Amino acid sequence: MSTDGAVERREEPPHPTPPRNGNGNGVAAPAAAARPMYGDRRLRLNPNKEHKPERYDDLQSEFDPVIFSSLERHLPPSMLEVPREAKAQFMKEILARYLPEGERTRVQRHKEYRQKILSTYQPLHKELYNIHPSSFFIPSFINAISNNTVESFRNIMSEPSPGVYTFAMLQPRFCEMLLDEVENFEKWVNAVKFKIMRPNTMNKYGAVLDDFGLEAMLNKLMEEFICPISKVFFSEVGGSTLDSHHGFVVEYGKDKDVELGFHVDDSEVTLNVCLGKQFSGGELYFRGVRCDKHVNSETQPEVYFCSVFREMKKYQKDFSTWCGECQREKKERQRQSVTATKLAFLRGAGGSVI
Repeated sequence: MSTDGAVERREEPPHPTPPRNGNGNGVAAPAAAARPMYGDRRLRLNPNKEHKPERYDDLQSEFDPVIFSSLERHLPPSMLEVPREAKAQFMKEILARYLPEGERTRVQRHKEYRQKILSTYQPLHKELYNIHPSSFFIPSFINAISNNTVESFRNIMSEPSPGVYTFAMLQPRFCEMLLDEVENFEKWVNAVKFKIMRPNTMNKYGAVLDDFGLEAMLNKLMEEFICPISKVFFSEVGGSTLDSHHGFVVEYGKDKDVELGFHVDDSEVTLNVCLGKQFSGGELYFRGVRCDKHVNSETQPEVYFCSVFREMKKYQKDFSTWCGECQREKKERQRQSVTATKLAFLRGAGGSVI
C-alpha cells in the first residue's frame, strides 16, 4: 500500500495552574493524559523495505491485520520505534480519514457477520486453519520458496503466455480436505438457514474462505509463499507490496454457475487453483492486463495475460509497460506520428503523397 498524506498534529490545550494551599505547597492531582508527539508525521511514499514490521493479529479493528503490518513500513522514521499501540492508533486514524463512512459501515457489518459464523461453526479439518508446509505443499514448491531465487522459481514453472505462470503447488490431500471443509460449511449454512455472502456479484455459488476462519492461514500463505514469487515476477504492478487478500471458492456445475465471463480481478496478483473431483471443462482464459482507464475495454485477440495495479493511477498516467490497451493506443499514436511526419516531409520536398 502506497499512501501519501499528512496527519494533523493535535496538541492538548494548556492546563490551568493547580490551586495552592496556604503553606505554598501545590495540591497533588492526577496528570492529565497527554498525546505523545513524534516529530514529522508524514507517511513515506515508498515503503522502508529494511524495516521489519510488527504483527497485529490480535488487534481489535475492522481492518485486516496485514494492512497494519504493510502500512507500518510507510511510517516516518520518528515513529518506527514507538510502542506498537501508538503506531496502531496512528494508522487507525489514517485509515479512518481515507475510508468513506459508508465503506466503514459496510466493513463493520461484514465483520459482525463473520463473527456470528465463527462463534458457532465447527470446522471439519482443524489442521487446515494453520499452515503446515510439508502437509500443504509438494516438495518441489517448498524447495523453490526456500531457495528464493529467480532460477529456483523458473525451475518449477512454465510460462504459456507472457506474465502467466503455471506450477504444481498443493498436496492432493490438502485439496481434498479443503473441498471437504467447503462442503461442510455449506451443509452447516443450509442446516441453520444462515444467509451466506457469496464471493462476488458474478457468482451465485461459492464461499469466502475468510468468513469461516481461514483468514490467518491465508495471510501466512500470501506473506510467506506467494509474496516471494510476486516480488520477482510482478514487481511493477504491486507484487512487492501485497498487504491483503480475498480468498474464496466458486462452484461450477450443471445446476450451478456454468461460466464466468470476461472481467478484471480487483487485485494486483491472482492465484488460481483448480479444485474438483471428476469433471470436464474448466478452461481458464487470460485476455490482457488492464489499468483503471481500460477496465471495461473490449479484449484484443493478441493479448493474453492478467492483473491490474490500482494504486499507480495516483502517481502515473502512462501504463503502457503493462496495460495491453495502453500499449495498443501508444503504438497507434506512434504510427500516426510517423505517418504525419512522412506526409510533412513529402510536402516539403514537393514529392507526391501515395
